[in-house]
Amino acid sequence: MVKIIGHRGARNLWPENSLEGFRKLIALGVEGVEFDVHRTRDNKLVVIHDPTLERTTHGSGPVGEKTLADLQGISLRDSDETIPSLDEVLEVLGRSDLELHIEIKTDVIGNPYEGLEAGVLEAVHRHELQGRSLLTCFAPEVLEQVRGLDPAIAVLASLDRRSAEMLGGLDRAIARFAGIRGCYIAVEKALLIHTLDRFLSAIGTERLGAWVPNEEQDLAHWLDQPIRQITTDRPDLALELRRRLAEVPV
Repeated sequence: MVKIIGHRGARNLWPENSLEGFRKLIALGVEGVEFDVHRTRDNKLVVIHDPTLERTTHGSGPVGEKTLADLQGISLRDSDETIPSLDEVLEVLGRSDLELHIEIKTDVIGNPYEGLEAGVLEAVHRHELQGRSLLTCFAPEVLEQVRGLDPAIAVLASLDRRSAEMLGGLDRAIARFAGIRGCYIAVEKALLIHTLDRFLSAIGTERLGAWVPNEEQDLAHWLDQPIRQITTDRPDLALELRRRLAEVPV
């Protein structure tokens, strides 16, 4: 069975990376959730996708230039909630059995946040969620740093055409991530559809995923492929399609 992971909670259903969205995703019955972490000016950790505030909140400016108190005074668009801290998100998700895909983000000019990897690991261990957490990133050096800090934690590489190009092409990108022991790889669907056999040959079915199919035809296609997971903004539709596929006689 292909696992279903709610992307940013499930951003096509509820405000992305919101406590409301995470609570409702738990109730849906999927296998996992993906969300994103940035560091504030006062070295706190918050859950938001973009390095700037404009798209998803009623604030403006870079996330990393605000304090946690600043950010928790800014409301999310289409919601009465504010930007949640990582601790708040882990407290909510800790009451579920969801697999947690925690993406380590970079700042407004693309630089790593100093100490973000260690901070995320500390929070995950403090909430005793390391057994079902995967730390994710596009940058192999970040995943290697995570592994250096915690050799036991699961890591997942995100890959699309642009990031493969930056790593010297697809073959070099695959080799780089495959060289990180036990690394999962989630590939953007438009790239994976042309390269599925290459990824399966390099890492196998149990460590491969696709993102981010959302339409019925796309979801049905990827749910029927020999991969571990799909990450989607429409986990409700994915669940219904997976149920229908399971009912089709072989």
